[in-house]
Amino acid sequence: MKITSKHTAVEIAIGDITNQTDMDAIVNAANAELRTGGGVAGAIHRKGDPELTELTRPLAPINPGDAVITEAPGLPNKYVIHCLGPVYGSDEPSDTLLAKCYKNALYLAEKHELKSIAFPAISTGAFGYPMPDAARIAIESIIFETHELDSVETIRIVLFDEKSFKIHKDVLEQVEV
Repeated sequence: MKITSKHTAVEIAIGDITNQTDMDAIVNAANAELRTGGGVAGAIHRKGDPELTELTRPLAPINPGDAVITEAPGLPNKYVIHCLGPVYGSDEPSDTLLAKCYKNALYLAEKHELKSIAFPAISTGAFGYPMPDAARIAIESIIFETHELDSVETIRIVLFDEKSFKIHKDVLEQVEV
């Protein structure tokens, strides 16, 4: 499913974030130390290590809401943008910190004049953010930020399963562009 805001296509898809071959950058739902972990971070590091770990080492640690960018060794993309989402119920205000992840990642994409970027559902795995709330924050933040973008033409949210896709689709259908 896809909508257009300003000149930017915002789309959702089911898939593997590490197989987004048509995206300039993918976003890593990182941990503070930017190391291999489970979920998205584990999948990205499995394809990009050991070079990716070497690139991230001097950038760590990062705080919730922060984003940093590296090249994407072993991946089909030019860059990986590493975002640390909030741990739900611990990092507060969690909604503001989650929105900041999307804003900061898009800022880095714009700064590097990227045309496309793919996000996972940040903080919804081990960090426990409820998917419906995270979907609303992600989509509203992305739509809001499209008005500040010049180079980014495509933003994709890549979801792991049909249930997550449906939640995001419902939010995307309701959002004001």
